Amino acid sequence: MRIVLQRVKYARVNVDDECVGSIGRGVLALVGINTGDDIKVIDNMLKKMSSLRIFEDEDDKMNLSAADIGGGILLIPNFTIYADARKGTRPSFAMGAKPDEAKEVFELMVKRAKETLTTDVQSGIFQADMKVELLNDGPVTILLDSDKLF
Repeated sequence: MRIVLQRVKYARVNVDDECVGSIGRGVLALVGINTGDDIKVIDNMLKKMSSLRIFEDEDDKMNLSAADIGGGILLIPNFTIYADARKGTRPSFAMGAKPDEAKEVFELMVKRAKETLTTDVQSGIFQADMKVELLNDGPVTILLDSDKLF
């Protein structure tokens, strides 16, 4: 699993001009699912994402997590995170899980996040044409890759 985290002042996702998920201050997470991602990977990534200290404390040092500040988490499925652009000018999307597997894992991730995290969890809709709006704070953008973390 790969996740691009962005610290945001706010973020929202629309599908067919209707808001399906929004948060105030918190973390926008663009989530790419790989073949074999399971509950262990999901739980480890959720723990890392919610506990990563990327918010400033009273001394303006990044010492607080989304959980510490009561921030939200907006999960957005994004298969393009596994794009391979090393050759030519058209990215290959052969890496990553197939749509049926990825949908199942993403939906389980949203369910687990809502069950286990103390923050507000919102999400986009798998395989929908989503329009994501955000105000990146910092900017702070971090790549999490389960193959390199665990």
